[in-house]
Amino acid sequence: MAVTQHIDTTGAQAGADMAALTAERESHGWKWLLSLPALTILVFAASGPLLIVLIYSVLTPAEYGGVVWELSGRAWFQVFFRRDIFDPDEVTLNWSHLSVLWRSVSLAFQTTVICAILGFPTAWFISTRPPGQREIWLLLITIPFWTNLVIRTFAIQEVIRNQGVINSLLMNLNIIHSPIQMMYTDFAILVGMAYVFLPLMVLPVFAAMDKLDTRLLEAGYDLYASRWEVLRRIVFPLVRPGFIAGSILVFIPSIGSYVTPRLLGGGRNMMLSNLIELQFGQGRNWPLGAALALTLLVIVLVALVFYLRTIGGDEDKQHG
Repeated sequence: MAVTQHIDTTGAQAGADMAALTAERESHGWKWLLSLPALTILVFAASGPLLIVLIYSVLTPAEYGGVVWELSGRAWFQVFFRRDIFDPDEVTLNWSHLSVLWRSVSLAFQTTVICAILGFPTAWFISTRPPGQREIWLLLITIPFWTNLVIRTFAIQEVIRNQGVINSLLMNLNIIHSPIQMMYTDFAILVGMAYVFLPLMVLPVFAAMDKLDTRLLEAGYDLYASRWEVLRRIVFPLVRPGFIAGSILVFIPSIGSYVTPRLLGGGRNMMLSNLIELQFGQGRNWPLGAALALTLLVIVLVALVFYLRTIGGDEDKQHG
């Protein structure tokens, strides 16, 4: 009798579990149906244009812009190589494109380093303020985002141009006798991008520092650790995910920046985005522009993969 009762109880429990599983599956089905409009928009608004760019990159450029619907790998070849005008059989590296690619990666990396150097003490200062003051400082950090990017870039021009704030101040103090040429250089682009993207570094680092347990710092000092040792062995490892997230948020828009290099570089010191615009505009070589755009996308994807692998490694170490 007891065995029969146990079997009936087990069967009832199994039936209840199956019913709960079926209800959960139906619930997930409804959730997918509810998200279908958003997924449709995402596919057509994001994947659709990307597919067009991919197709254009393997087509033949038309004579006055546009494309000829004939498959060709010429655009991808021109991204990295070039043929001699007088001897088509002679192939050399396309140093003009490679220099632009190197400048883009280099300036984006330097911008990330500068933002990290300036963002860490800024985030530390904000996180150590009383709770009532933190919101004010965070508001001051985010205020630049309320202004158009072009306006902010013109503001940087007023600071570093020949008759700008810096040169005028140095000349009034008799430190220099003629203006320092800062406009239309890599330095101007670097200053502009560091100013524009600095908040993207400060906010993730602050979010990581805000969760920091200050008792760990006190424990480090109690164990006779110096400030540098506490910073290196306690603070840095705990805020590292914020640093990595901020670095990605700065590096990706920096390498694809268009407005800041266009206005502060003057068209002479181009970055990859400016070169892409040039091919779709004056160059009338749409396949080459599409191939360059996909090259930029590949660089961004590599940065994202690095970020995901690094964050995943940190989480595995914490759980381990």
